[in-house]
Amino acid sequence: MNIVEIFKDSLSYPLHNIKSLVIYAILGIIAAIAFGSTLVGIVTGVTTENVAALLGSAFLGVIITAFIGFVISGYELDIVKYGIQRSDESPSIDIIRQFFNGFKLMIVGIVYYIIPYVIVLILSIFFKHWVISVIAFILYVIFALAQFMAQCRLAKSEDLMDALAFGQSIADISRVGIVKLLVFIVIVAIIAAILIFVSVALMQWNSIVGGIILGIVAVYLVFFVGRATGLLYSEV
Repeated sequence: MNIVEIFKDSLSYPLHNIKSLVIYAILGIIAAIAFGSTLVGIVTGVTTENVAALLGSAFLGVIITAFIGFVISGYELDIVKYGIQRSDESPSIDIIRQFFNGFKLMIVGIVYYIIPYVIVLILSIFFKHWVISVIAFILYVIFALAQFMAQCRLAKSEDLMDALAFGQSIADISRVGIVKLLVFIVIVAIIAAILIFVSVALMQWNSIVGGIILGIVAVYLVFFVGRATGLLYSEV
């Protein structure tokens, strides 16, 4: 599929799966409320010097937010998988499996970003600052693209070790096409920025309505990006 076909399909995909979109939008709103309550609890605990309230609010809010975040990430992986298969159906809701897949995705992200950090840290002993800056930029771009491919590999197989196969993830970049991949990322970033900007602008008008819309937009973007990513990877 060319870029135009991918985005034409992906932008309409969430609207063809309203039921799942609504369910996960509600989860997103709950996560946002839990996170907000955590911040309020922390501030209250600090101002009143109530350590129990501070720790209790923070712990509960973080647990709820993290759980929902992992579930949504796991569902996004399923959307990517369906995109790879070019299926127009929406994935079924399987909270436990999707939670663990979301957790795997977090591990993949940590590993792919910690490796260039360690390499740059070691090289900084031997090279000047400007040289390290150039090397760091190149390494982070390569590993960011590889991590993007690793996400697709994880979605396809649900195998963490398959996603952590660095050589294969880097090889997938050339299979997709570096130019096509970079154009894809730029377009996704522009679309996401526009939708988020509109949502934030609405929050200035009405914080409650804007917050709800921002939660819905965030989940819409999960569906949209997941679908587009799967379709992009489907030719590998």
